[in-house]
Amino acid sequence: MTWMMPPEWTPHKRTWMGWPCNPYVLELIGSPEAAYKAWAGAANKVARFEPVTMVCNPGAEAVARKYLDAGVTIIERDLGDSWMRDCGPTFVVDEQGAFGAVDWTFNGWGGRTFPEASADALIARFVAEQAGAERLPSVLVNEGGAIHVDGEGTLLLTENVQLNRNRNPNWTRQEVEAEMHGKLGTSKAIWVPRGLEADTTESGTDGHIDTLACFVKPGVVVVHGQPDPDHPDHETAREIEAIMRAETDARGRALEVIVLEAPKERHDHGEPLSCSYVNFSFVNGGVVLCEFDDPQDEVVAGVFRRLFNDREVVSVPAVDIFRGGGGVHCITQQEPLCAANGG
Repeated sequence: MTWMMPPEWTPHKRTWMGWPCNPYVLELIGSPEAAYKAWAGAANKVARFEPVTMVCNPGAEAVARKYLDAGVTIIERDLGDSWMRDCGPTFVVDEQGAFGAVDWTFNGWGGRTFPEASADALIARFVAEQAGAERLPSVLVNEGGAIHVDGEGTLLLTENVQLNRNRNPNWTRQEVEAEMHGKLGTSKAIWVPRGLEADTTESGTDGHIDTLACFVKPGVVVVHGQPDPDHPDHETAREIEAIMRAETDARGRALEVIVLEAPKERHDHGEPLSCSYVNFSFVNGGVVLCEFDDPQDEVVAGVFRRLFNDREVVSVPAVDIFRGGGGVHCITQQEPLCAANGG
């Protein structure tokens, strides 16, 4: 059996999310109410396009329901944090219509949230069961926001995540690639060296690819841009853009690279808040972008309207989500539509 992770722009059965609950993240954002509004804003917008299932801690459903539209389904399960992209499963399919869910080994982003949020290591198993997918365990420590695929054999990764000593200290690059290719159906990996400055802090991920670069179509990749030469992310963004422009995908095509320049610099608790438009989510018939109350919001929305004249482009306020450590893509995990789940 050959498993394959479908690209994110293919049809979805639903989107999975996790309700905010980590006291540290709630404090970073400023208040529980601010976090609830931010997550609910994204969930309610996604629910305009496809079903949304929100996982929340036992006893939290009543609070969550006050913020979530009626169309959002809520199920209870022990949850330590609310970044479903990372602790949730990576769904895969095969040519015969089988439906699987890769359950990566999750250690709280290199131990950042362990043991306090150790319940998150079991969330992928739970979601796989709820979705009716075959669980495919992996001994590789990884998070869903640390990978991106084009559906045609190409995989994007970050050296400072999968090869970090806090995750896989005894793995070689070749071993990581072999495990990824076997689980995702890819054949070529494109590595970038590191992530954005804000993503290396205590609330960061060490450099998830979903704030740096992602495919929007086969052969077309969007990358984070930082035009300010004095910004700590300037050189990193330039290097990643250069890597992508020099690369080819698994089918030998030179990549078309589209730079999404960052909004104006923001600081949070005295540190730079590296907001990124790359951290968006595909939904059925649409694209959900992050917005930052910045003129660049409309510039980026225009880029996506030109890229996807057959999709509705919408945005959700994302500054508070980024204060917590991520963006719209980080808090969502798509379940692809396939023969095994009604496709």
